[in-house]
Amino acid sequence: MFANRLLRFLTEFPVPQTLPEEVVAYSPYQDPTPRELFTQFAQRYYTGNQPRVALLGINPGRLGNGRTGVAFTDPVALAAWGIENELPQRREPSSEFVQAVIVAMGGPAAFYEHFFLGSLYPLVLLRNGLNYNFYDSPAVTAALWPRIRSGMQQQVQEVGLARHAAICLGQRNGKYFQKLNDELQLFDHIHVLDHPRYLMQYKRRALADNVAHYVQVLESVKR
Repeated sequence: MFANRLLRFLTEFPVPQTLPEEVVAYSPYQDPTPRELFTQFAQRYYTGNQPRVALLGINPGRLGNGRTGVAFTDPVALAAWGIENELPQRREPSSEFVQAVIVAMGGPAAFYEHFFLGSLYPLVLLRNGLNYNFYDSPAVTAALWPRIRSGMQQQVQEVGLARHAAICLGQRNGKYFQKLNDELQLFDHIHVLDHPRYLMQYKRRALADNVAHYVQVLESVKR
């Protein structure tokens, strides 16, 4: 089952002991609470063996995926999807946007039957306690790139990501995703969309239009 393969990949994903620039990596999937919440989520929504089209962000943030174990899903959204939790019910902008997209596409059961939400690098990165992107430093990017490569290969070959298309969340992230795909030839086509956080921070007045654009692109690659 897709859920079991995904759980194995994420729980076994290695945490680097040291990184440049005083960056620290943290795995939500080796922490009991987010691991248990993600297990419940995966067993509910990632059933069956069909390949999923990947929607991949940069790397998880500490307040969304870092707490819930579920990409682009804060504790409020997780509860809305039927996974009760005792986490602080704090909203995270990217999660709000993605939740609106999922609702527009018929809800979580309909959405996750076709799509997988994740990240190019599945671990939380922190510097001085704040979220850090894997591309914020060339040294950090270089240190993580081999594991990003092998991790993506593993997700395609062993977990079961669809290969006809993938969705990249974030324009800058798209440059790295395209470079990765040029090297590995994993996906036939990569669609790059503006990152949910960017849209919520700078384009919130156009929320309905931006959600509609996401839906249009996702529907075009759904099988």
